[in-house]
Amino acid sequence: MSTAGHPDDEFHPPTSNDPYWTETCWFTFAVPERRLSGQLYPFFRTNQKVCAAAAYVWDESGDQPWNVRYAKNFWHLPIPDQPLSDITLANGIHYRCTAPQQSYELTYDDPDGDDLHISLTYEAVARPNYLGESHLDQPGRYRGRIVLQGEEIPVDAYGFRDRSWGPRPQFGEGYGAGGYSYATAGPGHGFHTITMDLGQGYQSIHGYHMRDGEWSKVADAMRTVAERDAHGFPRRVEISGTDERGRSFEASGRCLNHIALHLNPNLFTVNSLTEWDLDGVTCFGEDHDNWSAPGARRFFRAHAGA
Repeated sequence: MSTAGHPDDEFHPPTSNDPYWTETCWFTFAVPERRLSGQLYPFFRTNQKVCAAAAYVWDESGDQPWNVRYAKNFWHLPIPDQPLSDITLANGIHYRCTAPQQSYELTYDDPDGDDLHISLTYEAVARPNYLGESHLDQPGRYRGRIVLQGEEIPVDAYGFRDRSWGPRPQFGEGYGAGGYSYATAGPGHGFHTITMDLGQGYQSIHGYHMRDGEWSKVADAMRTVAERDAHGFPRRVEISGTDERGRSFEASGRCLNHIALHLNPNLFTVNSLTEWDLDGVTCFGEDHDNWSAPGARRFFRAHAGA
């Protein structure tokens, strides 16, 4: 029986009958020494009573859903009559919250065969950071194992999770262009920022900075993609910012792998396991290069000279 007791560990009542009211519940983990990344990503359309549910595992050997180590995203699955804090989806994802906004058990069993099994625990290492009243981000430590195509792989590394709830249409320019970057070296050292290109570069709209055990919201920051590969995917990313305590921070990231995919019809993203130098401390996390569908089409075609 789940011990969850926080409303943001559960489904939120939709505030309207908008068919595009959406909830997400994303967990991402890594095995940095193998340049291996994984994520579980359900996408709930609550008013439609259906969801998408995805599981991805990738390393540097592939960067598209058809050539990575594992990629399955099922759409139009029924949302079970279960609380989000203890839910099993038809694609094989099972989430269980064991301490409110702190501890979670995550499992996944390949519904079509035996290619992937996940058994992990997530333990938060900092408070959730809220963007308004409908989104949160939180770093944590993953422990456990995955079995990938018959090979058992231990997992013990820092990763991330986020949650969002509210209307999320799939038409128009949507996200435009943005970034989602984070790193964690330990419970007291790391950063996160969401950036948007508002016409003057990728400016932070949300984030936190941890140093010497002291947590603070980000006051301002800039994300710069310093180098891209032949596909246009980021190779090196720079973050420069200041937190609300007045402390500046610099993070230089080297992207170790890529997966390029539509997480939903109007969010195209290139997710990369990233080795960061955060003020002289080496830590791991990710960088996400985010685009609306039309924005991605324009940018990557132009990068390729098409």
